[in-house]
Amino acid sequence: MVNLSLSTGVFPSAFKHAIVEPLLKKTGLDPTDLSNFRPISKLPLLSKILEKVVSEQLSLFLDQNNIHEKFQSGFRKHHSTETALLKVSSDIMMSADSGKCTVLVLLDLSSAFDTVDHQILLRRLRDEVGLSGSVLHWFLSYLSGRSFSVTANQIRSESADLLCGVPQGSVLGPVLFLLYLIPLGKIIQRFSDVSYHIFADDIQLYCSFKPTELQRLNSLVNCLMEIKQWLSDNTLQLNVDKTETLVIAPDDSIPGLSQYLGDLGQSVKPSLRNLGVVLDKDMSLVQHCKQLTKNCFFQLRKISKLRKMVSQNDLELIVHAFVSSRLDYCNSLFSCLNKKELSRLQLVQNSAARILTHSNRRTHISPILKALHWLPVSSRINFKILVLTFRAIHGQAPPYISDLIQPYTPARALRSVDQNLLMVPRTRFRTRGDRSFQAVAPRLWNDLPLSLRSIESADSFKRQLKTYLFVQAFA
Repeated sequence: MVNLSLSTGVFPSAFKHAIVEPLLKKTGLDPTDLSNFRPISKLPLLSKILEKVVSEQLSLFLDQNNIHEKFQSGFRKHHSTETALLKVSSDIMMSADSGKCTVLVLLDLSSAFDTVDHQILLRRLRDEVGLSGSVLHWFLSYLSGRSFSVTANQIRSESADLLCGVPQGSVLGPVLFLLYLIPLGKIIQRFSDVSYHIFADDIQLYCSFKPTELQRLNSLVNCLMEIKQWLSDNTLQLNVDKTETLVIAPDDSIPGLSQYLGDLGQSVKPSLRNLGVVLDKDMSLVQHCKQLTKNCFFQLRKISKLRKMVSQNDLELIVHAFVSSRLDYCNSLFSCLNKKELSRLQLVQNSAARILTHSNRRTHISPILKALHWLPVSSRINFKILVLTFRAIHGQAPPYISDLIQPYTPARALRSVDQNLLMVPRTRFRTRGDRSFQAVAPRLWNDLPLSLRSIESADSFKRQLKTYLFVQAFA
C-alpha cells in the first residue's frame, strides 16, 4: 500500500478524514468558554505509517542538501528547546561580557499551523526544496481533499472540508510547516545587527549594542516590520498580545531607549518566559529558579501522599517523572546560577530523596543520595553540559552549538596536541562571559581525564561520565 501510494503519487482518500475532540487546556477552566478548549485531531493509524515513511525520506533529503534553516530548532533531530536557549543565552552573555546590552523580542504566531496556504506551500516545495514530478504530485494529493468532523459527548458533527493549514495530529505537518517558514530566515539575515532563533512558530529576535549605539535598534524595528509584512503575505498572523520584549542590561534604564524601540516599548517586561525558561535582565535565572522550586515542592507534597499506596520502585518513577524532569529541563543554562539558587534546587532534590526513603530532616543527606545513586544538582548540570559538548564535538549536535566550541591548537608542536582539548575563550567578567556555555563547556571538558575525552561512543561516554562525576561528588 505504501509503495503503491509513493509510485503513483496519490495519498489515499480514506486517510484524509480527521476526528477532532475538544479537550480542556487545564482542569478548572470554564467549560462554557470555547476558547478554553484545545482541539485534538485524530487520524487513521495507517495514514501515520505512510507519513512516517515519507517523513524519513524527506528529512534525509533535506539534511543531505542542507535545505533546513540553520537557526530553526523545532521538530529536528539533535535539536531541542534546550539547544535553542543555550545558543541565545550564550550569545547574550558573551555580548554582555564585552560591555553590550541586548534587546530580546519574542514573537508568537496565531494558529500558525491552521493558516498555511496550500498553494504557497506547494510552490515552496517546488522552488525552495526542489521537489518535482510524482513526489510533488504526492504532496498535492496529501494536502487536497481533506475533511474533519468534531466529536463531543459521543455525538459526531457533519463532515467539513479543510481548505488550508497542515494536518493537525499528522507526522508530516510539522515538517511541512518548517519548510513553509524557510524564506523568513533569509529576510532576517538581511539585517546584520539582528540575530534570531526560531522554534516551530516561536521567533526570537535579539540585537546587541553598546549604550552609545542605540541607533542599531533601528535594524531591529525595521526587521520586525518586514517580518510582519512577510507573515501577512503568507497568510500568517502575528499575535501582538503575546509579543514580549526584554532589555538585558546591567543598569536599570538606558537613556533614550524607548525612543528607538518604538511600539516595542509597550511590550517591555522585567522578565519573560522563553520556551519554558524565565529570563530576566541580568540573565541570572533567579525568577526561573524560584518558580521551579515552587512547582517542584507542589508536586512533592502530592507525591508524599502516595507513599503508602505504591511500591518504592513506582514511587521513584513518579518522583523522576514529576520532579527530576523539571530539575533537569534546560539545566545546561544553570551555569549562571549563584550558590543561593543552586542550594534552592538542591533542597528540592534532598526533599525528594527523603520522601522516597522515608528519612527525617535531621538525617544527613549525602549517604541517602549516594545510596539512591543520584548525582547532586550541580553535578547534573555539569553532566548535561559535558554531554552536549561531546555531541557537539562528534557532530551529534546542531551546527550552531558546534560553532560555539573550538579545538585547542597550540602555536607550536606540544604534547597537548593529542589531548583532545578545547580552546577556552578569554572573558572579562565572572558573572557574564565566564558563565556562558561558550566558556563553561571548554573548561569542564578540559578538566576531564584523557580517558573520558577519548571516548567515541555517546552511550559509553554518558555511562563513564556519570561514574566519574559520582565518585567526585561523594569522594
